[in-house]
Amino acid sequence: MKKAILFILLPTLLFAQDFAKHVNPFIGTGGHGHTFPGATVPYGMVQLSPDTRIDGSWDGCSGYHYDDNLIYGFSHTHLNGTGVSDYGDILLMPTMGEPSFDNKIYASTFSHANEKASAGFYSVKLDKHNIDVKLTSSTRVGFHEYTFNKAGQANIILDLNHRDKLLYGEVRIVNPTTIEILRRSEAWARDQYVYARIEFNVPLKINLVKEENKENTKLEGIYKGTELALSFSKLVKIGEKILVKVSLSPTGYEGAKLNSSEIKGWDFEKVKKEAEQKWDSELSKIQITSDNKDKKTVFYTALYHTMMQPNIAQDLDRKYRGRDNKIHVAEGFDYYSVFSLWDTFRAAHPLYTLIDKKRTADFINTFLKQYEQGGRLPVWELASNE
Repeated sequence: MKKAILFILLPTLLFAQDFAKHVNPFIGTGGHGHTFPGATVPYGMVQLSPDTRIDGSWDGCSGYHYDDNLIYGFSHTHLNGTGVSDYGDILLMPTMGEPSFDNKIYASTFSHANEKASAGFYSVKLDKHNIDVKLTSSTRVGFHEYTFNKAGQANIILDLNHRDKLLYGEVRIVNPTTIEILRRSEAWARDQYVYARIEFNVPLKINLVKEENKENTKLEGIYKGTELALSFSKLVKIGEKILVKVSLSPTGYEGAKLNSSEIKGWDFEKVKKEAEQKWDSELSKIQITSDNKDKKTVFYTALYHTMMQPNIAQDLDRKYRGRDNKIHVAEGFDYYSVFSLWDTFRAAHPLYTLIDKKRTADFINTFLKQYEQGGRLPVWELASNE
């Protein structure tokens, strides 16, 4: 009977140790660390983080560098620890007053004194308009909370030309609280597809549009082009909040709509807690004992970084975009992306074989499908591009 009781209580005991509290996401964001401090869950499709660099430079690979004091916005995909720049998809930025699509104008200074990050959570104060930003995420959905500390016209800028070259952009207005997005871009991945569904907790109005090199269309509520940005606005009172959910999909608008069901309702703290619990569960796979808090921080942050990628790359119905750019269904395994294999085969993947056998099998099955659908095994695969 004692053994049976121990077996039942063991997961609770592990969970109670709160491994996520030892993670410091700012480690690696300075120097040549090339990582980011924003909100993500283990192996998640969404990496929701601030962007302080837009030039694609060596130390700007992740989009963020600790030496910077200017935030251009918050985008939903980021690379961790790579030596090349990409991602930064679906940028949102809250502002006040007259909207602008000049990133030097909509950007805001910030102070590290007003910035916090933990496993699955990020927050910062934007100095320019005194806006408090909180970010968290589920596997496929990023969750924003903006608190406007001044009264007036609040704007949320959507800039599809952020960072990578926009090959084709499309924004569809579903209703005053919901929009759909397609972003095809070129950087390290030559032809990357990102679909997104943005949901606001309150109705917003379009108050500025940038739509250049657009296709001829007379369809109301659809914007297209290779230069594309929109601003959404609302009059706010002091302390008023606007909540935003952004779901991603590699396959289409229906996939993004389906994936949005991961977060039901508008309880930010609930989603934040669930993200922390996911990290606790994964980080508990290796337990160390030490009275030195710094050693625990170093160890569990390093373990955290190994779990930021590869990233799940299939919708909730298991559909994914293959290396042949066609839509497939993953049967009997989960499909992943972001495989810097010429680096990670040395240590990261041997670690996965020890602590995550299920995902290791999924990775291998992903490689085999990429061979079948792309004609070669991956060396550095990113967003269905080799």
